[in-house]
This record gives sequence, C-alpha cells and structure tokens, in this order.
Amino acid sequence: MQIRSTRRYLSIPYIVFMVVFVLLPLLLIGIYAFSDRSMMPSLGPATNFFGSSSRYQVLFVSLIFGLLNTVVSLLIAYPLAYFLADRKVNKNIVLVMLFIMPMWINFVLRTWALRDVLNYVGLGGGDYPEFATLIGLVYNYLPFMIMPLYTTMLRLDKSQIEASQDLGAGPIRTFRKIILPMTMPGVVSAATMVFMPTMTSYVISDILGEGKVTLFGKYIEIYFTQNQWHDGSFLALIMLVLIFASVLVSRGFAKKSQKGELNVW
Repeated sequence: MQIRSTRRYLSIPYIVFMVVFVLLPLLLIGIYAFSDRSMMPSLGPATNFFGSSSRYQVLFVSLIFGLLNTVVSLLIAYPLAYFLADRKVNKNIVLVMLFIMPMWINFVLRTWALRDVLNYVGLGGGDYPEFATLIGLVYNYLPFMIMPLYTTMLRLDKSQIEASQDLGAGPIRTFRKIILPMTMPGVVSAATMVFMPTMTSYVISDILGEGKVTLFGKYIEIYFTQNQWHDGSFLALIMLVLIFASVLVSRGFAKKSQKGELNVW
C-alpha cells in the first residue's frame, strides 16, 4: 500500500505539467476559436475560414508540400537507414553521427546557409521558390526521417531475410514481403514526424521561398502577430484536428503491421 501511494505522489508533477502546459492551452484555443472579440460565443472564426477560398488554397498547398517532403525524405532516408543499420557495412557509429550532427545547429542558421548555396548555384527562391522551399524542407527534416527508420532496422530479424533468400525469393520479393512489412512501424513513425511539422513550418518557406510560398503555419503566425487571436486559434484548431487524424491513421497502420494484416502491393 505504501509503494502504491508513493507512485501516486510521483505522478503529481507530471499531472500538473500536463494540466498547465497542455490542457489549459488547448482549452484557451478552443475558447478563442469559438468566440468573438468580446469573448461571447460566436461562429465568426469558423465562418471566416470556411468562407475564404484563399485559406483553402493555403491549406491545400501545405498538404502538397507535406506529402512531397514526406515522400522525398522517405525515398532518401530508407536506403540510407538500411545501409547505416547494416553492421557488416557500417561498423562505426561515426557515419550515423554525421547525419545527426546537423540537428545540433539551429535550423534557421542552416536554412540561411542553404539559401546562400542555392542562390550560388542558381536555384534560389527568387526564380524557383517552390523548388527551393522543398529542398529546404527535405534538408531540415531528413534526420527526423532517418532516425526512426534506423532504430527500426537495427531490430530487423535477419533470419527471416536469409530464409527468404534460401527459399529462392529474389531481392525485390524479399524486400516487398519481408523487409518492408517489418520496417513499416518505423516508416509510419518517421512519416508522421515529418508530415505534420512540414505543414506548420513557415520560417523555411519565408527564407527560401522569399515570401512567395505561404504554408498554413504562416497564416497562424500572421493572425496571432496581428492580435487576431480568434481567427488564429481556429486555424490552430484545424491543425490539431489534422494532427489527430494523422495519429489515428499512423496507429492503424502500425497495428496492422504488427498483426501481419498489412498487405504490401
């Protein structure tokens, strides 16, 4: 009994933290999102959002950039993580650290440096704002894609891969039926970590797109800096709904992969 009571006391700091820094801010966002300037209940922010085609366009553009960044980062990170996780090839943790060390530098500094590089090679945001923004997103979020894949691939059951090869399966079939299903939890986790931050990012698009690319996070920042808390809170609520939906989808994929119900192609 004494041990149980002690555990309850140990949970108090966590509960206080969750209430003060998570629940209360979410409650304030919900109150502002459905009220007017006099703090009376109102659907004005919702009407402003659903009645504006420009906001739909920004949301659509953000979704496109989120999907493109996720797909491109995954195509780069998957073979790279598989290579780094192969102890026969990579026997030194230094190679892994080379891909993690850029995360130690402030991403604003990294983005400004990348802008100078792109301008030097003629791919700056003045002429190619969308392409420059996509390069910046991939450059900044690629480590977040690599790490979940790398940690998942370290736990791969090599015996299943060897058994597939011994039974006559080729490299492509072994990858489709053995490697990819086993790494799917890492793929889902990595995709979630990249997709949602991409939609809320606006510093990268401001610097590399030179103001010609507007993502959804930029709209939220504009409204809050202009003291339009109600419209900004409703946009933030839209983002919370999208985050919640992406988490549900990712959990569904993870559960199917764990149960072996996920069919790959």
